[in-house]
Amino acid sequence: MHIKIGQKAPDFTLFDSERNKVSLADFKGKNVLILFYPQAFSSTCTEELCTVRDDIARYSNANAQVLGISVDSIFTLKRYRDEQGYNFPLLSDFNKEVSAAYDSLYENWIFDMKGVSKRSAFIVDKEGVIQYAELVETKDAVPDFEAINKCLAALN
Repeated sequence: MHIKIGQKAPDFTLFDSERNKVSLADFKGKNVLILFYPQAFSSTCTEELCTVRDDIARYSNANAQVLGISVDSIFTLKRYRDEQGYNFPLLSDFNKEVSAAYDSLYENWIFDMKGVSKRSAFIVDKEGVIQYAELVETKDAVPDFEAINKCLAALN
């Protein structure tokens, strides 16, 4: 399914690194920044998520909840979150259903890995509608945080 701005965001429920179920619907009334990323502990993913961690006040001030999603297990995500001090939930899409629903799944990735989350960013507004969608095509690039921040500012 190709995600388009203006459509209702596909709902989901996933386990976070603390073994809690987290649903997109839990954040109705808030903006949500969803960041899909290929793999915990890789350099570009760490750079991306640390950028968000270090600027978390911006997202809080925009009434936005950040959610990081990868196909890593909850156990891997727990260690990754603890080691990096991430201050937002990391969700495990181990079964790859949410990544596929958001058209954010590589069929083939590096080292012959199959079914890895594609780096992408989505903003879901307070009503559950997609307001921003970006699929990052280069594996070493990160989402356009300037555009993300402009979109979030416009929603408030």
